[in-house]
Amino acid sequence: MSAKIIDGKSIAAEVKADVAKKVSELKKSGVTPCLAVILVGNNPASVSYVSGKRKALAEAGMEDRSIELPESTTEQEILSLIQKLNEDKTVHGILVQLPLPSHIDEKKVTNSISPEKDVDGFHPVNVGRLVTGEKGFLPCTPNGITILLKKMNIETSGKNVVVVGRSNIVGKPMALLMLRKEFNSTVTICHTGTKNLSDYTKKADILIVASGRPNTVTADMIKEGAAVIDVGVNRIPDSTKKSGFRLCGDVDFEGAKEVAGFITPVPGGVGPMTIAMLIFNTLESAENFKAQND
Repeated sequence: MSAKIIDGKSIAAEVKADVAKKVSELKKSGVTPCLAVILVGNNPASVSYVSGKRKALAEAGMEDRSIELPESTTEQEILSLIQKLNEDKTVHGILVQLPLPSHIDEKKVTNSISPEKDVDGFHPVNVGRLVTGEKGFLPCTPNGITILLKKMNIETSGKNVVVVGRSNIVGKPMALLMLRKEFNSTVTICHTGTKNLSDYTKKADILIVASGRPNTVTADMIKEGAAVIDVGVNRIPDSTKKSGFRLCGDVDFEGAKEVAGFITPVPGGVGPMTIAMLIFNTLESAENFKAQND
């Protein structure tokens, strides 16, 4: 058998088109959704991610309030800038591109963003809302994965979901989302301390891999017919490529696609959904602002 490829690019395009339509309606009432993306320094991967986000904002008809700062920017300067953006009623979302230079406390910066403008869903208040099932901004990558599962009609209720990775950005929120009654899954989290990883992955009906390491999961570790969601983005040296590298995920795609029922490619799987959900959250924030001020 060969797995059905989950085309994150086309599903993300559907989400973006729907957001653009709603943005157009919102603009008629005098509110233009606006996102401020703060980039500190010139980390090549971060620059690339930010340009992707800016492109999505332009396509959706949103206002792009991107701010690029030098590597030497102090922590206090960033905190002061965020405070101004928190108070600016024309800005609906604030995102600080991570990682930050080593002299800046990432946690302090992330926590200084108003929870009502935290469209990344990383603020402790929004994390708390996720845990308790209250309404709040959901982290973009895990939320995007749930959309992929829904769009592909992959059954989640009563299914075994195994999440490989326990990061605050993907692993933990992913597990919490799949525990919600709307998904109703039985969830296991695996990590670097897990012994005999394949004992767990082989039982997964839905396997979500966010380990940050190529070939963490190989074909022999996958249950036949399982849905495999590969969150990893790894740069591997490749002299045949103009850039000198190629992208690959955390799953051995070529081997896995012969065993899995569904699989996301890298690139073109989860990545496009992350940006789509970011503009979705920004729209939601602008709609919340309008509702509160009508």
